[in-house]
Amino acid sequence: MHVAVIYVAARLVTTAMLLLAADLSGVGSRMGPDADLASTIVAWDGTWYWLIAYSGYPSQLPLTDSGQIAENAWAFMPVFPYLAQWVSLPFGQWAIGALIVSLAAGYAASLVLYRLLRLRLDSSATLWAVVFFTCGPLAALFQVGYAETLYLLWLFCALWCVLRRRYGWLYLLIPLMAFTRPGVLAFALFLALFGIWRWLNRRREHLGRREIIHIVTLGLLATVAGFAWQVVAGWITGDPGAYLSTELAWRRNWIPGDASFAPFEAFDAGIRFWFVTMWQLPLVWGYVAVGAGIVAIAAALLFLPQVRRLGAEIRLWSASYLFYLVLVFFPQSSIFRLLVPLSPLWGAVAAPRSRVWRIGVLAACLLGQWWWIYNMYALGNTAWQVP
Repeated sequence: MHVAVIYVAARLVTTAMLLLAADLSGVGSRMGPDADLASTIVAWDGTWYWLIAYSGYPSQLPLTDSGQIAENAWAFMPVFPYLAQWVSLPFGQWAIGALIVSLAAGYAASLVLYRLLRLRLDSSATLWAVVFFTCGPLAALFQVGYAETLYLLWLFCALWCVLRRRYGWLYLLIPLMAFTRPGVLAFALFLALFGIWRWLNRRREHLGRREIIHIVTLGLLATVAGFAWQVVAGWITGDPGAYLSTELAWRRNWIPGDASFAPFEAFDAGIRFWFVTMWQLPLVWGYVAVGAGIVAIAAALLFLPQVRRLGAEIRLWSASYLFYLVLVFFPQSSIFRLLVPLSPLWGAVAAPRSRVWRIGVLAACLLGQWWWIYNMYALGNTAWQVP
């Protein structure tokens, strides 16, 4: 009941912010001067998900005037758009189905997050973590046509299963994650690290043969599932590199010309783009800043008492996902959205019992939420205003 009240209140606040952003949207905005609340649902990637539900995936990759592969639907996974289409059938509008799926999945994810964190924290800290999660800077994702909340539902359920050692459900949850949103390869890494951790701690907690088989098999399943969409895209289009080429098409919006994919290459290109091209700073400053950030995050995951209280599983997932982002992601304004799978760490933020601290964090969340909504929806007209 408490989670329901928190969720409804949070959604009313976000709705008010989205309405205000739509009202402030002008000629130069992505949504235009006639925007309304429905415009926010299908804005940005919501348009791509709607296009997938309406016309499916192209069998022939579109090309730019220069002959390079253009942006297309293969960058997006199928579970969310088709589920939203099915839900929308009684209403006749895909946007309504997308809103219902995002809202329902977000509420279910909030419930599971509560159950997940309650295994490690007291009730007060857990409820505050849910408050921060539902009111956070990226809270608009709970009610727009993005796949994030559905992915978070699968992810939180999967983490809960690992914490409770109930591995059977993961055989369903891993494929659902893989075909909802990119990121299941990070879960494969997490399972590998979790397996090593379980082996090292087998004397403290019994590690049986059956559990070993589950962890190894699920790790292999997550790895195969992580590459499955690339195989599907290559098979249907006849181009084995269809998916990666499609993803690179988005990077060319920031770095024109040819682009290639290699581990860590995208992240390095991002450092060069932002520090040298955009901010005209020495490249070494970028490497020092990123290196210092990595060291600080690693120290927090290893030593910060509030984070350690969450347990090894959540810390291993957080490390795995961050490593995955550094491995494959070109850092730009979408980085804020891509950090949402780290939401279990809200438990560490909520752990201090100080009421002043918690209210201060909530205020920062709400201010951050408005900043994000205003820039991405009311404005959305520069390179750093892409959700």
